[in-house]
Amino acid sequence: MRVWTRWAARGVVVLILMVVGAVLYDSVRPPVSTLMFGRMLTGQTVDRRPVALSAIANTLVAAVVMSEDGQFCKHRGVDWSSLNEVVSDPDGPSRGASTLTMQLAKNLFLWPGRSYLRKALEIPTALLIEVIWSKRRILQAYLNVAEWGPGVFGAEAAAQQHFHKPASQLSRREAALLATSLPNPILRDAARPTRHQRTLAATVQARMASAEPWLTCLR
Repeated sequence: MRVWTRWAARGVVVLILMVVGAVLYDSVRPPVSTLMFGRMLTGQTVDRRPVALSAIANTLVAAVVMSEDGQFCKHRGVDWSSLNEVVSDPDGPSRGASTLTMQLAKNLFLWPGRSYLRKALEIPTALLIEVIWSKRRILQAYLNVAEWGPGVFGAEAAAQQHFHKPASQLSRREAALLATSLPNPILRDAARPTRHQRTLAATVQARMASAEPWLTCLR
């Protein structure tokens, strides 16, 4: 009984810390991800140029949502249906089921890499973020902390680095290339895409044509 009591107490402390952290980050413009902080501590370069969501082209907003989390406006932090499909796969997980909110939770409060512990913390953190933040705030934060190359963080830095233009002027093709580089921004270069990445970007562009009904929470 004492062991369970200690674990319950620790769980309450972690929950309180996550709530406090999310509230504090809601007042920070802009937030700093754990990956950025780690690079700063080790003396590595960090290119980050935070901007408001209104300063990011709708093409990139549509591309990222349709590529990474088509149910963004419908779920409340976790896409339980997709998560259940992955967990129930008899051949073992072959893909991720992280929503944009879960990815943001990992970037802001947790650490990179895969582990059951991180995933166990990622889910409740994402649920808390959805309670405290609006969908627009969540997407704005995500687009400002996402990594788009070694030391390149956020949409504005990515647009300038890869296409030499502000994020507000990204074309549909450029936005799709940036979105498809998110799963592996170290190996996928939006400015020098492989044939496979160009194929993925073409698929995302096709989805973007019908993205409007999936973006209603961002109006």
